[in-house]
Amino acid sequence: MVALDISHARRRSQDAGAPRPAPSPRKADTRRPGGPVVPQSVRGRFRRIKTAALALCLAVYGLLPFLRWDRGPDEPGQAILFDFTKGRLYAFFVEIWPQELYYLTGLLILASVLLILMNAVAGRIWCGFLCPQTVWTDLFLWVERLVEGDRRDRLKKREAGLSPRRIAELALKHAIWLAIALWTGTALVLYFGDARETLRDLATGEAGVLAYSWIGIVAALTYTLAGFAREQVCTWMCPWPRLQGAIWDPEALTVNYRDYRGEIRVSAKKAAELRSRGEPAGDCIDCLQCVVVCPVGIDIREGPSFACINCGLCVDACDSVMDKLDRPRGLIAYESWANIERGRAGVPGRLRVLRPKTLGLAAVVVVLTGGMGVALAHRSTGSLTALHDRNPTWVRLSDGAIRNGYTLRLLNRGARDQELTITIQDPRLTAKVVGQAHVIVDADSTVEVRATVTGPAEAGGPVTFEARDGEGRVVYVAKDTFMVP
Repeated sequence: MVALDISHARRRSQDAGAPRPAPSPRKADTRRPGGPVVPQSVRGRFRRIKTAALALCLAVYGLLPFLRWDRGPDEPGQAILFDFTKGRLYAFFVEIWPQELYYLTGLLILASVLLILMNAVAGRIWCGFLCPQTVWTDLFLWVERLVEGDRRDRLKKREAGLSPRRIAELALKHAIWLAIALWTGTALVLYFGDARETLRDLATGEAGVLAYSWIGIVAALTYTLAGFAREQVCTWMCPWPRLQGAIWDPEALTVNYRDYRGEIRVSAKKAAELRSRGEPAGDCIDCLQCVVVCPVGIDIREGPSFACINCGLCVDACDSVMDKLDRPRGLIAYESWANIERGRAGVPGRLRVLRPKTLGLAAVVVVLTGGMGVALAHRSTGSLTALHDRNPTWVRLSDGAIRNGYTLRLLNRGARDQELTITIQDPRLTAKVVGQAHVIVDADSTVEVRATVTGPAEAGGPVTFEARDGEGRVVYVAKDTFMVP
């Protein structure tokens, strides 16, 4: 068993017989007093992956509103659009109506299952690479390094106090931060109206107060959370870390420190001396590079922590040190905790990505995706409902035939008007719409009409109404009952 460290305390959960790390003579000061974590830049494969993810996410977020999609005349041509005026959600060829909020519920459930599946495979991998808080924080940190320098320079400047040069740097940094925050708010507003027209209205001051208000709200949140809160969001504000204790999987590939290889921590020179005398020495030289590059300021060598976002930057930092010392990489790596315990016992590790839990979650994802796809593919753009008269339920005509009355409601959610004819499947029955031969249903509207059905007494039982278009095709169907004495 292993407990997730919630308090960032400097202690490691140890099994019987596992090597205990020697106390470190120094600790990395990753924060300035009362300030946020000040991480150091690092190079490596995971840093390159994070940079690529950063560029991809920002490009998708900023450019997606400008993609066009032809839906026909008098229809919006924006690929992704939340149209509150018409009550529509457009996503390429998919159109969601207000009555179909269950599709959005399905999407939320699918996203939750996907997140749990990602956690079962590689822990908080979403948090480390794709979460908006991580992406925007990474962007703000890049601006900070560009203006103020790397970690050491920033710490020195913060402790040195204000000077004209320092004030100019701070002003430039915050100006760029505010520009990014305003761009973030503006890009979000573009999803709720035609992007080109909205952008023009915003530039000319013709946009509504609501648009400018939302830009201000989103910009303020972005500026605050990515510029100042940073790791506090990932550690304390986000509910996802709190769930780690419930869904933590010892077979998940999370960032871990192979203590059975790294302990006892001594300098490179001391390790060489100990090994020459046949005494044990670990590969970890306690350089603290894994700590100073961590964006949340934890020491991964102290064991699993719920605050770790699995970004892999400590892996890059440690690998670069191992390369310089001509030692094998992987002292810190994406490794399952089960393999850490196997390594302590001298047992070879096993990669178990495909296991009952991950296969079951993947099957749920496939079923949910397939079910929603089939439902979308076979849904109708309208509906027909029939409501039978309650009093009287039937009327006998002078010729002995029975007549029933109904209220028919036709809904057209399409973009074009419809001219429909109401018929009955049973050839013994005759349907007639009161006052009109055909029913005109305007686009995106509902129409109620009175209808009568006449037939012999022996025709009592289920009845099926059909709404046919101008070409005679059945577009909507409704079932009810033909009442007889």
